[in-house]
Amino acid sequence: MRDDAPAAQGPTPAPEDATGGGGWPLIDGWARASLSPSGPRLWQTLNHKSACLSCAWGTGGQNGGFRDELGEPLQRCLKSVEAITAELQPAVPEALFSGRSLAQLQALSSREADRLGRLARPLILREGRSHYEPLSWDHVHELVEAAFRRPPERVASYSSGRSSNEAAYLLQLLLRALGSNNLADCSDLCHAPSTIGLTRAFGSGTSMVNLEGLQHADGVVLVGSNAPANHPRLMNELIRLRERGGTVIVINPVLEAGLLKFGSPAFPIRSMLGGGSAIASLFLQPIPGSDAAVFLGLQKALQERGAIDWAFVKAHSDGWQALIAQIETTPWEAITACCGLSREELEHTAARLAACRAVVFAWAMGITHHANGTSNVQAIANTAVLSGNVGRPGAGTMPIRGHSNVQGFGSMGVTVNLQEPMRRALEQLLGRPLSPVPGYDTRALIEAADDGRVDALLCLGGNLYGANPDSRQARRALGRIDTIAYLATKPNTGHFHGLAARQTLLLPVFNRFETPHRTTVESGNNWVRLNEPGSTHLAGGQLVSEVAFLAELAHRLHGSDPIDWRRLQDPAYVRELIARTVPGYAPLAEIDASRREFEVAGRVFHEPRFPTASGRAQLAVTPLPDLTLPAADHFGGLAAGERGLVLSLITARSYGQHNTVVYKNGDPYRGMPHRDTILLNPEDLVASGLRAHERITVQGEAGTLTGIEVVPGSIRRGAALMFYPEANVLMRARKDPESGTPAFKRVPVLLRAG
Repeated sequence: MRDDAPAAQGPTPAPEDATGGGGWPLIDGWARASLSPSGPRLWQTLNHKSACLSCAWGTGGQNGGFRDELGEPLQRCLKSVEAITAELQPAVPEALFSGRSLAQLQALSSREADRLGRLARPLILREGRSHYEPLSWDHVHELVEAAFRRPPERVASYSSGRSSNEAAYLLQLLLRALGSNNLADCSDLCHAPSTIGLTRAFGSGTSMVNLEGLQHADGVVLVGSNAPANHPRLMNELIRLRERGGTVIVINPVLEAGLLKFGSPAFPIRSMLGGGSAIASLFLQPIPGSDAAVFLGLQKALQERGAIDWAFVKAHSDGWQALIAQIETTPWEAITACCGLSREELEHTAARLAACRAVVFAWAMGITHHANGTSNVQAIANTAVLSGNVGRPGAGTMPIRGHSNVQGFGSMGVTVNLQEPMRRALEQLLGRPLSPVPGYDTRALIEAADDGRVDALLCLGGNLYGANPDSRQARRALGRIDTIAYLATKPNTGHFHGLAARQTLLLPVFNRFETPHRTTVESGNNWVRLNEPGSTHLAGGQLVSEVAFLAELAHRLHGSDPIDWRRLQDPAYVRELIARTVPGYAPLAEIDASRREFEVAGRVFHEPRFPTASGRAQLAVTPLPDLTLPAADHFGGLAAGERGLVLSLITARSYGQHNTVVYKNGDPYRGMPHRDTILLNPEDLVASGLRAHERITVQGEAGTLTGIEVVPGSIRRGAALMFYPEANVLMRARKDPESGTPAFKRVPVLLRAG
């Protein structure tokens, strides 16, 4: 069965009376947080010289808590307030873990787990026990050291972007010195297609546009991103772009309210009295997963109207001949059937694109969370080159990273795709070749653990259990690992479900604004921020810094050869090594003395010269995806007279959520009052016989959820939306073969009445 969405669902101009995002709810959120018991500490933290804990578009650092890298004020968002407020909770009461059994802890939701408070002392869950128990740090070090004295192919790590560059660098150096490349990272589950696709196309896997460049653009194509919820700081730049007469083209199967209008506290009068600022000039709602077809259609329309920048393409790219052949030989009927948008819609959008002087192409996980995610990124890169919008001010490609230092982790070498310049530098530092054995990315790690091939796992932040598809497989796989050590600031569901076979260690660490030494992080636009030392409110807590913990473990495992591993407890020394071995990070060697933040060299392209083998952009054919959905029989079928239908499920975060951490249960902008809801197009309700607000069963290929409330909303017909991570139980781990990233945004499901 194919998606049967009608062709006339975009482009949609933003209605003058559209109800948008932001506005008074943001002001209310700030007010509630400020007036809470932790309000004074919150404001002290907001003004602390450290980078925001939330998305990679965050602010802070040496310019002060509310200023961005250009020194502009009022650049904090409510998402940042929510993240800080959660970190300012009191310690989890000592009696809680002794009084609550594992079964009781496993009954907690993500929000409930987060609200338990801050972790303040080391804990262990031993095989056969029903409760976490306290233990000393000396015992912790002994257990973790013993766990990692295993063959290198049987030890691994997983990390999130919560930690610092220094901790990330130490983590990868520790494992690589052991002979292991098993450095799984949360980016494997989100933006790996961006890194791989952009590296192939331009020789660099990050944004080629900095904040100043974005402010010179007069067009933005925003694809597969709910920026008002996940990257609110970006909204200020889109508002400014519209103010200067620019065009914002939004491509998203869900008509997100905040992408129509957004009320930013940085523009208080307009936000509060004017109903917010217009964002989308055009809004396209394609079939989920059809982005390669959408961009091929835009390329075909550009070619037919004579809007391809041929001089630029021929002078600065390779592979354009095969791409042009694909454009010319692919019929419009195939493109429109795949993406569900009409030829007229794509031609109109291409005309608006061609009329812009400088365009930034930006995207998030709506592009990467597909079985052809890397191809989707290549399709965007192709379009940027054909239109001449790369390698000059105000134009280029800009993946929008979701966590504040997830890009920094990649820069520090926490990746299974280590770039050759850094490989050579690390080999020189360690005095020997690195292991040639390929490492496990996140999905490969789960599969290896499920096969019994992993003995020890160190998790530096994150929720490995909660972030993975097929929750039952994730739980089973982690349960076959002998020892798991979780370094974390707060409890999460992974600490109660992702349990090791013999011993699970839950180890409390300082957060970014508490760490008693300087650290650095990297924003999504390649800006390195410096975090000043801080202090914790957890009086009597037994917290450690991640750098200190990792350096101690490295010393126990490696001694003093070939470097003084214990000296790595000094972050300034770690920064010296980073400056020597990480491309573009040479200024880090002087940052302690200069306090000068900097842009990573070699990533922002002001001229069309790229670090590829030829120095030119690499274009490539991007096949149209097969978006066939299975029939109801695939799920066991519908009984005679039973109401239901098969749809393509998009899993997404709510507005009150950061990664797997839920701050608010509902999502008022989408009209979804709680987590157990599914957003459907009203026409799909009529076609299926389902009724608004009835409770239904959602059946996936890996599991089933019952009691799900149907909510009608502005979503593409043939598609549905549910919240991540709760919906993970439904899906098999279908992966993009080039990046290993799962297809979270196109999950076949059967909806059944009752």
